Amino acid sequence: MKAIAVKPGIKNSVNLVEMPKPNVNEIANGRGVVVKVLRVGVDGTDKEINNAEYGAAPAGDDFLVIGHEGFGIVEEVGPNVTELKKGDYVVATVRRPGTSIYDVIGTNDMTTDETYFERGINLRHGYLSEYYVDDAEFIVKVPRGLKDVGVLLEPMTVVQKGITQAYEIQRRLRVWKPKRAAVLGAGTIGLLATLVFRLRGIEVVTFGRTPKPYLNSDLIEDLGAAYVSTENISVPDYAKQHGGFDIIFEATGFSPIVFDAMQALAKNGVLVLSSVTGGDKVIEIPADKINLDFVLGNKVMVGTVNANREYFETGAKDMAQAVLEYGDWLLRLLTHPVSGLENYERLFETLTNAKGAIKVYCEVAAENFNEESRPATV
Repeated sequence: MKAIAVKPGIKNSVNLVEMPKPNVNEIANGRGVVVKVLRVGVDGTDKEINNAEYGAAPAGDDFLVIGHEGFGIVEEVGPNVTELKKGDYVVATVRRPGTSIYDVIGTNDMTTDETYFERGINLRHGYLSEYYVDDAEFIVKVPRGLKDVGVLLEPMTVVQKGITQAYEIQRRLRVWKPKRAAVLGAGTIGLLATLVFRLRGIEVVTFGRTPKPYLNSDLIEDLGAAYVSTENISVPDYAKQHGGFDIIFEATGFSPIVFDAMQALAKNGVLVLSSVTGGDKVIEIPADKINLDFVLGNKVMVGTVNANREYFETGAKDMAQAVLEYGDWLLRLLTHPVSGLENYERLFETLTNAKGAIKVYCEVAAENFNEESRPATV
């Protein structure tokens, strides 16, 4: 079978490789599931791996199949798989267990191991291939009504985990009912965070650099949220004029804005950081004031990365609710399809240079999607 892979440590090494089609018996205890891949989203992580910034090949291979935002259909299940059947639409989780206590109890996204295993990212092959096989434990069923947008489930889990963790932390307050939220960044994660907050009835202001109107700002306003360009006003200045935020979800990939966000939190507020940033940016900040406000205001800042099965399942539920409430809103995020694994060069060119792209994805098996299969409701 065909797959898109890189040679870790070698810049711009993305290429097409041939691999044996996986077999259901590769997974122990009759728990194997073979999945035919339909769509795979690509993002900054894939770009950074191809740029040799991180990533490692599985033991015994000198290449890494990339792609961690997979969506497919079950082709075969092992004899001890009862929760899935042939024809089910599915998404697989990304991180696999290590050895820490957190891995043992199923929260491998919280591992304390120095070495971690992530499909398509580190030491495990990903989903940009015609097929993959995995244990049913790591494969989540997607409702049929979400088959056109199921490729968005993995990005959605980033949001699910961050917001869930914020609520979990604030159980310390016994009563915490956030009314106002800010989302920093209007890309895929920022848009999905805006959606999740609105599904919970929270007033949302989403900040982005680009002045409106454009597709992203339209999508935000279609949810009943407000869009504000930081070209016109900074996040702290907006908070001074309109009041602080009970929860802020940062999804910009630009680390200095974290310190702006810290100054825009209301008392008892939570700042969720989801950006994985590299580089060595140095800025000047009002450290004493930020520290004082955090201490006296009982404020919290928490980072979130990866997600376990729980967040895939809750993400699917929120996506189903979104289709019911907002129709084709999720479908409008799928802006830039590229058909066929063999077009990997165009896939990366689109990911790097496409103007106005929200979600770039590879249509691995385009024949599975047609106009008749695009329901407006679940």
